Amino acid sequence: MSRPLLLVSLLLLMVFTSQFEWNQLIVNEVEARPLVLSQKQQYMLEKEESVKEKIILSQEKQIQKLKTLVQSLEEQLSVCKGKDDFVNDTTGSLTEVLNELNHHQIME
Repeated sequence: MSRPLLLVSLLLLMVFTSQFEWNQLIVNEVEARPLVLSQKQQYMLEKEESVKEKIILSQEKQIQKLKTLVQSLEEQLSVCKGKDDFVNDTTGSLTEVLNELNHHQIME
């Protein structure tokens, strides 16, 4: 009877140790899943950061274009002001000449 008892004991020992190993495998797999999710989340965060950087670069380019346009418009405005001042000066001197001529005609 001792031989069958020994076999049963060995069988029970094998069953218990195999269940313990299965539990360890299951626990390891469960612990690994959050790591996989974390890697996916990390990938998504990196992707999101990349998109944000591209948007910022695009906005900086647009700002630079706007600055260039503003400078160009300011130059055009100063040129127009210069022309307007010249026209006003010329018109003013012509008006003075006409007034003098009218004054001379009245005096004569």
